[in-house]
Amino acid sequence: MQSRNHPMLWAWPAAAAAVFQPLSAQAHVKWFAPYIVGAPPAPIENTLHDTWFWVGICLVLVFFVLTRLVEVSPFGAKAIGALNWATDPLWARQDDYIRSIIAAFFVAIFAVGGVYLTPDLKTPAEWVSWLQLVIACCIFSRRTMPLAGLGIIALWIFALRDYELFHLFDYLALGLGVAGYLLLEPLKNEELRGRRFEALRWGLAIALMWSSLEKFAFPSWFYPLVVEKPFLTFGMPRDVFIPMAGVTEFTLGFGLLWTPLIRRLSAIALLVIFTAAVWPFGRVDLIGHGLIMAILIAVAADHRTGVDLMTALKRRLVNIPIGLSTALVVFCTAYWGLHVAFYGMDGRLPAADIPRTTHSYSVEHPHGPGGPDDVPANQHSHP
Repeated sequence: MQSRNHPMLWAWPAAAAAVFQPLSAQAHVKWFAPYIVGAPPAPIENTLHDTWFWVGICLVLVFFVLTRLVEVSPFGAKAIGALNWATDPLWARQDDYIRSIIAAFFVAIFAVGGVYLTPDLKTPAEWVSWLQLVIACCIFSRRTMPLAGLGIIALWIFALRDYELFHLFDYLALGLGVAGYLLLEPLKNEELRGRRFEALRWGLAIALMWSSLEKFAFPSWFYPLVVEKPFLTFGMPRDVFIPMAGVTEFTLGFGLLWTPLIRRLSAIALLVIFTAAVWPFGRVDLIGHGLIMAILIAVAADHRTGVDLMTALKRRLVNIPIGLSTALVVFCTAYWGLHVAFYGMDGRLPAADIPRTTHSYSVEHPHGPGGPDDVPANQHSHP
């Protein structure tokens, strides 16, 4: 037993990226603090001139490169073998596990009620909750699983009635990934069916990379959380912690798309981070991130090595920094570019200058509207 687990000490550098960078509680800020989606984002130049951003990027590249070197060394097979041994029971029932956790998630948000797919997207329509219960029921039969997948896409489309498209981009990739799994799993075509886990993993990775950009575009959204829960920064200055947390989320999301050892250790590191958020943020965070955490467990338990996009490209060590740089350029261009396309160069603020929020004022959340720290919306919109 000891000889099989020892190689993991050599294979851990990718997961260590989450230790050397802030082990942040990655709560979705829109669930707990004021925000204005249409406010003008901070210029991308602010991030590019931030020393801590580049420190984080360099640390992650070092850890990814070291992990890849271990992966191609004689220790690599032993490290993968140790991970496989630890996750064999789950891998043997991987489809049953994924179907169960998706169904459990929809039962949970049905029980909470009044939301589309996530705590952020509130709705007074009672039928939405019942549709989510129907989706959960459809998952237990392979004949009706495609209906569940289509139902998830339909709910996202229905949410467009109440929320702007740019806001809903936060949830598009993960929703499509889960729907893709539900549509692919019942297929008799094994080549297409074999892509079901890949669809799930890519959907999660893209969702994490996209949402991480909020920490660079709207760092002021996170200021109330830092004031309310100062322990989240581990003593780091606010303007150091937030960009480093963004780098952590983006790069580990990117890691989910790379070679088997990198993606499995990235999943473990992300799972530790999201689990850490449950204690300070409670039940809402657990429900909202429960599906993400469960998928991360599935990625960590994924024994496959050959079914992936661009496998040959990812095997070359030099393509790690190239791939990460390309991902940063593509995602940042899309995020800032689409924001300008939707809201213009100067953004768009609410007519009444009232900060939009996912909660009302309470002792537990003193930064909601009407609280003692309530300030005009434009002060929440700029770093």
